[in-house]
Order: sequence, then C-alpha cells, then structure tokens
Amino acid sequence: MRGHPSPFMAVVVLLAALAFVASPFLVPGFGGFEPNQFPVPQDDPPVQPAGYAFAIWGVIYAWLLAGALFGLFLRADAVDWQPMRGPLALSMGLGAAWLPVALISPLGATVLIWAMLVAALMALRAAPVLDRWWGRAPVALYAGWLTAASSVSIGLVLAGYGLSGQVPAAVIALLIALGIGLFVLRRVPDIAEYAVALVWALVAVVVANLTQSLTVLVLAGAAAAIIAIAALARR
Repeated sequence: MRGHPSPFMAVVVLLAALAFVASPFLVPGFGGFEPNQFPVPQDDPPVQPAGYAFAIWGVIYAWLLAGALFGLFLRADAVDWQPMRGPLALSMGLGAAWLPVALISPLGATVLIWAMLVAALMALRAAPVLDRWWGRAPVALYAGWLTAASSVSIGLVLAGYGLSGQVPAAVIALLIALGIGLFVLRRVPDIAEYAVALVWALVAVVVANLTQSLTVLVLAGAAAAIIAIAALARR
C-alpha cells in the first residue's frame, strides 16, 4: 500500500515562491524593457499596458506565497494538492530568473515567460478544487496575468525586431491573448481569477491607447468584454 504523499514538493513550492518573490529586490528599478534593447527601438508601444496595471504583481506575489505557506503547513500531505506542485514550482522557479534575463535579452525573456505560462497553466489545470482560495485562486490570477504578459512579449518582439509594425504586432498579441484566454476558460472550471487578471491587463491596454491607436484600443476593449462574458457564462 502507498503511504501518505511526501511533503517534499510542498517545501519545493515554498522555496520557489520565496525565490520568485525575492527576485524584484535583487533586480531593483526594473520598469520594463528599455526601448534600445530592441533593434527597432520601442518607444511607447501600443501593445504595452498602462503602467498602473503592473501593480497586480504585488497581489500575485503575496497570494502565491500565502498559498505556498498554507500548502506546506496545513496541506503538505494532501493528495489533491500534489499534481499542482511540480508545474507550479517550475513556473515560479523560472520566474525567479526572468528579471535578470530581461535585463540582458528581451528575446530570451520572451522564451522564458512562455515557459512560465505553460507550466502555470498545467498547474492551474491540476489545482485543488477544495481550499480554493489558497490553492486554485492564486494560481489562476498568476496564470491570467502571464497569459497577457507573454502575449505582450510577442508583440514587442515582432515590432522590436522589425517583423511587423507596432499596431499590427499589438493586434497579433491581443488575438493570441484572447485565443488562449477563451481556450483556458473553456477547458478549466472555476477560475474566475484567471479572467480577472486577463481583463485587468486588457483594460490597461485600452487606457494606454487612449491617445495612441484607435485600432488597438477597440480590439483590446472588445477582447476584455469577450473574456468577461465567457467567464460569466462559464460560471
């Protein structure tokens, strides 16, 4: 007969969360990619959300850390927590390295954030249904923001490496975010926080384009509305 699950992975998740939360303190002052980090400088790209939107990271960090502490001290041997832990630890571990990589290479950071997203979505699909506010909800918020951030990175790379103009690149990025968002909402139940984070990012793109691109503004607003409606319908 099998014994109780080992608490080892609960410890790994907590260590990954601590490294993830500590990373901004190790790379202070990072405010996004510098325009001259790209072959084609990206000054005020329309794909970039308004600056206030990045405050959501404070909530994500705090909630992931709280969930990791809860998981270790109160659910270390819970069977329904085990499947989430591997991919979540991987995503946060990669996330701890994202800021140093972003200082050096936007292209490398784009590859890294997509790996973070894939692992986070795997964790979200495996997240426990019970203990929702400690296990499922923080991962959903994290994965929702990563969906937006990874899509934005694609837009920045397309325009920054001269593969597309800024507006077409933003359109492609928004369509990617919308497509992933709808797919995830359809496949994974009970993840309202995922939609909240994604809509938060899309609305911030609308705000950023109030004086820039009408095309991007309309598409981002429509995408936010579609995601919100899809989430409500799913519930």
